[in-house]
Amino acid sequence: MATPEPKLAPVAAQSANHGLPPGPTTWPLLQMLRYSRRPYETIDECLHEYGNVFTARAPGQPPIVTFADPDALREIYAADADEMHGGEGVAPILGPILGTNSLLLLDGARHRRERRLLMPPFHGERMHLYGQIMREITDRAIDRWPLGRPFRIHHEMQSITLDVILRAVFGLEEELLVAAVRDTLLGTLRLFEGVTAAFLAVPAFQYELGGLTPWGRFVRHRRRLDALLRAEFARRRSEGTSGRTDVLSLLLGARDESGDPMTDEELVDEMFTVLGAGHETTASALSWALYHVLPRPDVLERLHAERRRVAGDGPVDVGDLPKLEYLDAVIKESTRVTPVATQTIRRLKIPMRIGGWDLPAGVNVSAAISATHHRSDLWPDPAHFDPDRFVGTRPAPYTFLPFGGGERRCLGAAFAAYEMKVVLARILSRTALRLAPGYRMRPVLRAITVAPSEGVPVVLDRRIG
Repeated sequence: MATPEPKLAPVAAQSANHGLPPGPTTWPLLQMLRYSRRPYETIDECLHEYGNVFTARAPGQPPIVTFADPDALREIYAADADEMHGGEGVAPILGPILGTNSLLLLDGARHRRERRLLMPPFHGERMHLYGQIMREITDRAIDRWPLGRPFRIHHEMQSITLDVILRAVFGLEEELLVAAVRDTLLGTLRLFEGVTAAFLAVPAFQYELGGLTPWGRFVRHRRRLDALLRAEFARRRSEGTSGRTDVLSLLLGARDESGDPMTDEELVDEMFTVLGAGHETTASALSWALYHVLPRPDVLERLHAERRRVAGDGPVDVGDLPKLEYLDAVIKESTRVTPVATQTIRRLKIPMRIGGWDLPAGVNVSAAISATHHRSDLWPDPAHFDPDRFVGTRPAPYTFLPFGGGERRCLGAAFAAYEMKVVLARILSRTALRLAPGYRMRPVLRAITVAPSEGVPVVLDRRIG
């Protein structure tokens, strides 16, 4: 994926400019549709045309001033959360989808409260408890993959990550309930693929017509999922959560500083966010990693050699995961070359100076993750997949941000990174996979993530063990 060299706008010219940076002049709807069809390329082309800062527009949104400079990204991520709102910046797009109580849409004291309640279950020693569940789910998936004929690995990664969430996060055990939640969520996510995703995010197109429109079908799926979740909350409370280690049970017992629990409305929106965003982002990241690794015999051999050195002829134990340093580098390099999120957005509540530009209150600012990851002055030969960039070294600050940054850095980052290591270690040790002949990848927008096209068709030549 060739990346054009961005222009470097002169600092003096930027400092003297009190208006918004230049950017595309086409209609906001056309800009959004172009991004939905070519997410990486659209941002890269704008940076090539206008430099490391430009202004984009979307329907019903304030101007979006987009930065791809580490110093500007530091200013964005280090800003006072009360002066730069992350929730308000994405609320017009994600609010009707995730629900008004989603952590991604909250700001100020409510955001800090919800984040404190949600953080403990996704970190710490309990991660090892989830590791065994992740490995068992991956093994079951591998055992059902067909031999010798193409299948879509992205679909299989979706199945794995969704089952991990249903078992480890929700603690669901009753098969009929698991199937009902899975089917409802997958039906919802199918509506957010390709161009359809762009229309669903536009308020003007959010009308139901008795469930006949894409938005109407989404609302029907969301209501069904809400009902399933509320019933599970009630059942779990009546039976008690003592001894349970799943995330939902821990959240049901969590209390804020005032001793208050999360309401059903808050839990529903947070769990839908975890189900949708957490499941799809990790599935896409796993698919990208396999897309990059499978055509590279040199990378595969180093991964196999590392596994043999760490675990011998047996399976990798979850306790051995920190020793898989090259696998960690592979995952990091994959998320650098092809991050599943292209940018993060904030809304300015006061006038601020960012990247040498004096910006008024009310505009959105965007930290362009994918474009920063592809700057050749920061990452030589940026389109080339080279895990050695991350072996024995750390990237410079604000040059590598696959999970965003600052106070709103992805809450599930540690969980997702851990899951990727467990799943990839198991797949690469138990299978001989290759990309299907003739496959030509292009990045596509799926729900809120960027994924490789056609689900990455692969062929399983043999299972090992």
